[in-house]
Amino acid sequence: MTEAKRFPPGATIGMMGGGQLGRMFAMAARRMGYRIHTFSPEPDGPAAQVSDRATVADYNDETAVRRFAGKIDLITFEFENIPTETIEWAARECVVRPRGEILHIAQNRLREKEFLASSGSPVAPFRRVGSESSLTSALKAIGRPAILKGAAFGYDGKGQQRIDSSDDAAVIWAAREDEECVLEGVVEFEKELSVIVARGLYGETAIFPVCENIHREHILDVTLAPARVAPAVAAAASELASAVAEKLALIGLLAVEMFLRSDGQLIINELAPRPHNSGHWTIEGCATSQFEQHVRAVCGMPLGATDLLRPSAMVNLLGDIWKGGEPNWSAALAEQNVRLHIYGKHEPRARRKMGHLSALANTVEAAAAAALRARARLG
Repeated sequence: MTEAKRFPPGATIGMMGGGQLGRMFAMAARRMGYRIHTFSPEPDGPAAQVSDRATVADYNDETAVRRFAGKIDLITFEFENIPTETIEWAARECVVRPRGEILHIAQNRLREKEFLASSGSPVAPFRRVGSESSLTSALKAIGRPAILKGAAFGYDGKGQQRIDSSDDAAVIWAAREDEECVLEGVVEFEKELSVIVARGLYGETAIFPVCENIHREHILDVTLAPARVAPAVAAAASELASAVAEKLALIGLLAVEMFLRSDGQLIINELAPRPHNSGHWTIEGCATSQFEQHVRAVCGMPLGATDLLRPSAMVNLLGDIWKGGEPNWSAALAEQNVRLHIYGKHEPRARRKMGHLSALANTVEAAAAAALRARARLG
């Protein structure tokens, strides 16, 4: 299907995936006058609850995928771990943005690292690992400590294992179920940053303010915007993210996660060609939210301004908060300038993202303090 096509309000956008990112995308798109048709194996998921239509089927069901794609104008995605053949089936029926080749790169850590390295982007030392012997060789080349990661279907720290000097490589490999892994050198860093960049139909870009991310047990816990870094670092991070989007020939949104080392060097950790958890603060804190920007980009509309309205913070709400019963929403919302977002998931589970709180204030520290106080009051 042709790529150089605009889709004005009134068009129907197909969303592959039914989670919270699809939900917030659908809310932004419907406000702009678009119709949303979701495709997900999960019935009554977060995105389907706010969409015009929902198809419930498996991603490997070619008939269902092509029937779905034939009813819409274009398809986009809320996550990248969708089978390549699913995207190919859809592309025969309608426009797909971002391109399937981009998702193919981003859904596999090895392909992602190889793409970044080949394009000259800064990444940690890495090696492909597919056997005990290759793990041993990789450890010799990279050194310890190192991180062993499954190449496919990784997020929120899943499939990651640190290897220190005393660890036995043979024992570690014997316990792995992955056929293909990536061994990465450990990056000693001062801060974790992320940059979200939108790239439009004709290569125009809009970059959101650089964010500072704080993780807890490998899951994003707090995002601060703007990041507490020197202007030169923020400029370098923005330029780096924009360059990656250009090299991918992206149409849509790209989140680039980075490490900032003590010497000021930036190392790219991961890519996500979609809205990202670290961009949720933009709903209240930016002139254009990341979700509206994604709508604009994939539909070929002019990109929105990314000006920071006020310093902002976002804190995730995991299923652990429900452990003692229904959270005390009134107590949390008594905190001024705090906004609550609940994703519509039916079952709270430990480590499952159920919602988030965002706050705006005169300083990023004050915004973070307000959001954290509100979260503490929930329990």
